[in-house]
Amino acid sequence: MTGKAKPKKHTAKEIAAKVDAATTSRGGGKAGLHDRLGGEKGGHAKYECPHCKTTAPDIKTMEIHHEAKHPKIPYEESKIINKHATVQADPNKPRPGIRGSLKK
Repeated sequence: MTGKAKPKKHTAKEIAAKVDAATTSRGGGKAGLHDRLGGEKGGHAKYECPHCKTTAPDIKTMEIHHEAKHPKIPYEESKIINKHATVQADPNKPRPGIRGSLKK
């Protein structure tokens, strides 16, 4: 015979992790599109590759991308496009990547 059919109790840590996962924006889907694209709202996509228009959050990541995707072209940091410098963000617009949601 198998064990008794007792319901499993959830720990406070497990419940807190579920609440955190449900209420934190992870940047996916339609809501995270502005965050991934950067542009007028800002977001994490700060730098843009001049060759393939792929975005990256920092110079080091862009350098890694360039070495992996464009090995025959020499890496020049001056050619990388800073998307945050080209567009002035409006302080009244909501910024992407803010922790929390309307589910609470």
